Amino acid sequence: MLASKRLYPLIACAGIAAAAVAALAAVVGQPDPVPYPDSLDLTISEYTALDRSGVTGFVMASLGIASLALVAGLRATGAPVGVLAERLMRVWGAGLILLAVLPPALPGTGTDLIGQAYRYLSIAVFVAMPVAGGLLVARFNEDERWRPVARTVEWLALAGGFGLLVITYVALPGHGVLAGLAEWILLGTEVALVGVLAARLARLTWARSATQASRAALG
Repeated sequence: MLASKRLYPLIACAGIAAAAVAALAAVVGQPDPVPYPDSLDLTISEYTALDRSGVTGFVMASLGIASLALVAGLRATGAPVGVLAERLMRVWGAGLILLAVLPPALPGTGTDLIGQAYRYLSIAVFVAMPVAGGLLVARFNEDERWRPVARTVEWLALAGGFGLLVITYVALPGHGVLAGLAEWILLGTEVALVGVLAARLARLTWARSATQASRAALG
């Protein structure tokens, strides 16, 4: 059981790191990976459809696996998450994996069943993590182990909520102008939130494991 507790944060941190490295390599190695005149207007699904390298799908899959490992680690260590926040985090993780598997819609399309499913799944994924972060704040403030990151989680959750408002405005009266930029910024905020949780989980788990090992060695 101890080995699995230590494995969960390792998977979470490794998945987030792999996604970050892949995204950075794609940006640096391919200055113009998507030949589209208004690339900042492209939503993430449209960008994924035009990205022939498959990097975007890999990034989403890595983040999804890391997030599910994070949820498992939080549960295994008895973190004060709560049922609703845990379910929302599972929606975020599983949704990212499904988005990496489902074929995205090309710009100007997406009226078919799969395209609509992809769209609504994207909305669920975007909404899930900021709401989960907001629910975690009060519980973290009441727990000595997680109180150090409560304020950071709160600010990231608020930033995510503001990002959702921006995306809603861009999608409706904004006519999709800079929709892609807004989605990428929101996604970055949500990844930062997952990263903070994963880093704290790793610190708590490995510090506790080291303490238990020291006590066992001292008898």
